[in-house]
Amino acid sequence: MIRGVTVSVELRQRGARDEFGNDVESYGPPVEVDDVLVEGGAASELDATRPEGVKVAYTLRFPKAWTDPMRGARVELPAPFDWGNPYTAIGALTLLIDANVPGRWNGVLEVEATDG
Repeated sequence: MIRGVTVSVELRQRGARDEFGNDVESYGPPVEVDDVLVEGGAASELDATRPEGVKVAYTLRFPKAWTDPMRGARVELPAPFDWGNPYTAIGALTLLIDANVPGRWNGVLEVEATDG
């Protein structure tokens, strides 16, 4: 039986602005998400184009119950995947069609290590 790990997700929040009118980056409280599958590298079935300098550290497969878009979220992974904590979401959560996914996971999210 396949079993995922518990990850901690901090969703990016908008609202506050600096003196130039730009969004100030802030995050909500951590939310624990159970049963997330962790794969090394990029998801092969998704578009391979990436912004310059972005390297996919892991592909996370979220359970069908999780539907938040996750754009810009920070994700902390447990050991042994915690080398780059916190990781940052690349793009948004891609939801696959439930009928085409026989398992419990239909959300695909790629994350990169955030050094510095």
